[in-house]
Amino acid sequence: MAPQGLPPSRMAFLGMLLGLLMASCFTFCLSHQNPEFALTSPEKSSTKEAERKDTTAEEELDSEVLEVFHPTYEWQALRPGQAVPVGSHVRLNLQTGAREVKLQEEDKYRNNLKGLRKGKRLDINTNTYTSQDLKSALAKFKEGAEVESSKEDKARQAKVKRFFRPIEELKKDFEELNVVIETDMQIMVRLINKFNSSSSSLEEKIAALFDLEYYVHQMDNAQDLLSFGGLQVVINGLNSTEPLVKEYAAFVLGAAFSSNPKVQVEAIEGGALQKLLVILATEQPLTAKKKVLFALCSLLRHFPYAQQQFLKLGGLQVLRSLVQAKGTEVLAVRVVTLLYDLVTEKMFAEEEAELTQESSPEKLQQYRQVHLLPGLREQGWCEITAHLLALPEHDAREKVLQTLGALLATCRDRYHQDPQLSRMLVSLQAEYQALAALELRDGEDEGYFRELLGSINSLLKELR
Repeated sequence: MAPQGLPPSRMAFLGMLLGLLMASCFTFCLSHQNPEFALTSPEKSSTKEAERKDTTAEEELDSEVLEVFHPTYEWQALRPGQAVPVGSHVRLNLQTGAREVKLQEEDKYRNNLKGLRKGKRLDINTNTYTSQDLKSALAKFKEGAEVESSKEDKARQAKVKRFFRPIEELKKDFEELNVVIETDMQIMVRLINKFNSSSSSLEEKIAALFDLEYYVHQMDNAQDLLSFGGLQVVINGLNSTEPLVKEYAAFVLGAAFSSNPKVQVEAIEGGALQKLLVILATEQPLTAKKKVLFALCSLLRHFPYAQQQFLKLGGLQVLRSLVQAKGTEVLAVRVVTLLYDLVTEKMFAEEEAELTQESSPEKLQQYRQVHLLPGLREQGWCEITAHLLALPEHDAREKVLQTLGALLATCRDRYHQDPQLSRMLVSLQAEYQALAALELRDGEDEGYFRELLGSINSLLKELR
């Protein structure tokens, strides 16, 4: 009920004034108590409002004590109310509807890297040796003390022994099986006995020589052939009346002589050189002469004493007759190659002595006693070699041109007096110019025919 002393209109006006006064006071208090209620832009107001909400949420979380979940690198179910560490990987299992969590793999690698950066050694076997241990072991090694093997080494040695057995035990086992293990020496003795046996057939003797040639290619085996007289048995086989025996005996000797000075010396003392020259000087099959010439070349190369004996025994005459015989073109090329090798071999020995400034080394003295070039001139090898340019094969011509160049200083006047040589060189020059042009057209800058053409041009230049 309104007061009695004032009229109702007056009371309404006073109430309205009182309400306005209270609203103004409330607004003034709020604006001074919290500046955030001041007039600002809408964006700033919304940002501050969001920050207030986050702060309120954190205060609400802090007010409760949550159970912290410790994840691993495997997926595990997360119960309600459990807190997950920052950086964990969370997923929703669609089959079970539960949330699952695990640590990320990157964290594992990052932890390993952190450990390495801090100087930690990860996954390293701690069973190592200190510097003092190494020094002690080295001192024992120098003193000759034997270090005991570890258990692993002993186990490994035992394992190896199970897989490999001593040769003596193997021989006993093979003897029980009637199987005999032979060394190269024993095999060669057996082959020589078979070849030298009067009861062996021709086929057995040839088979024995054929097998023996395989073994004497090795230097040690060829020298072992001397120890039990096997080399002399093979040399005596050159006297056989069977051409096949002569052929295969020379085949074995050529393999045994090659680059083996000890065997070469024994062969000269055993009369091998004379027997080889006799076969080349007599009527024999071409196949036999090929093998005999092979044995002769192996005996003469790098053996100046044998070269001296070869000249004394008339070896150049024997080879000249061999080259001039009909149907022996293949042998002629081999003979020319042998002569070229012997001439250049002596030249290289003299050049080597000049470079090393040795006035009278034993090897050079031996080569100086080999008067090969005068013998070649006297025996007419200047003309014989020049006429071999008529051979049709390019390889044969190459070897002949090489020999002509090696004999140039000795045979220069003979070359000038031979008109056939000049005509042959001019003809070959035209032929190889055309072949060299074809090589250039095919893109070969340094071809085979260009080299031959260069040799021909050099000879023509010397003869003009």
